[in-house]
Amino acid sequence: MSCFSRIFKRTRGPQQQNDPWDEDLSGAENITRFSYKELVRATAKFDQSNKIGEGGYGPVYKGTLRDGTAVAVKVLSLQSRQGGREFLSELLTISDVSHKNLVKLHGCCVEGSHKILVYNYLENNSLAQTLLGSRKSGIQFNWNTRVNICIGVAQGLAYLHDGVRPHIVHRDIKASNILLDKDLTPKISDFGLAKLLPADVSHISTRVAGTLGYLAPEYAIRGQVTRKSDVYSFGVLLIEIVSGRCNTDTRLPYEDQILLEKTWTYYDQGELHEIIDSSLGDDLDVDEACRFLKVGLLCTKNVTKRRPDMASVLQMLRGEMDVDSQEITQPDVIRDFRDLKLRSKATSSTLLTSIMARSSPSSSSAGNTTRTSITFTAISDRD
Repeated sequence: MSCFSRIFKRTRGPQQQNDPWDEDLSGAENITRFSYKELVRATAKFDQSNKIGEGGYGPVYKGTLRDGTAVAVKVLSLQSRQGGREFLSELLTISDVSHKNLVKLHGCCVEGSHKILVYNYLENNSLAQTLLGSRKSGIQFNWNTRVNICIGVAQGLAYLHDGVRPHIVHRDIKASNILLDKDLTPKISDFGLAKLLPADVSHISTRVAGTLGYLAPEYAIRGQVTRKSDVYSFGVLLIEIVSGRCNTDTRLPYEDQILLEKTWTYYDQGELHEIIDSSLGDDLDVDEACRFLKVGLLCTKNVTKRRPDMASVLQMLRGEMDVDSQEITQPDVIRDFRDLKLRSKATSSTLLTSIMARSSPSSSSAGNTTRTSITFTAISDRD
């Protein structure tokens, strides 16, 4: 029997009877339940002209509810292999959290084969499509605007990490998951990969999911998720926002393709300002921009425990904590899937050798044989 045994108490529209999904929605009793018919009407039958994006598990449409509220309707594709699990994860993770820098969940539809999430509609799409996209969006991302976006995302992430219990690790912080409202206030979205981290647990061992380029090396290689994994991803995003370019661009010469590597090279040469977006105008504060870049490098340190937490990141971005006294070291970067595969294989081989060595019988001075017992204390993701 599922540990999720309760159903929604508050509904809108007809409720399906005996839906097995209802048994998996414990903790989401107070979320509005929309009928499929209502969302069909809101999106003009999911017309292609209302399609505003395509997520990892299905399309997203703009819709208008009967009361005039504009919403984003996120539909689980029937072809999505991981979508069911991600749908539940997103719904249960976001249902109880509220912050100005997180998307707002209006409700959902769980009706037959239809699984749909309904969010507030954000007029200016994502950072990936506006600031970093190849097509001009018409939005002026001056320095002041970028500062507010960086601090806003940091605030939202700090809230997830420390403002709720259990803590929430997002696992997929990236430009396409940062949405912007009409005032360009950033909202962290897409909680399909999020994990809850109990206060007494240092990390969770799980299947690796996310986007290469933003993945912390220890997570990508060993599957170990901590809040510092999100910090690494935020560091990459921070440098993207300041530089105005994506973390990876294969059109560039090989040595310039990886933004994090190029940023380190400039820092090491004492020319960090060279990576700043050249399109920024008169309001650019070069010193502040360089400080933000240094924070990005601190967030992407190779040694997990030496990365700052998000509360410290916020203080550094606001100028409340000194950055120059912090030790900045060369970040570790996974360049591509081949690099990831080779390093994962090497790590597995080293671990196996270590276990075999520690488990081998050894003779003591008294001639007794002893054996070392190996215990792994981590939470596994049960797929």
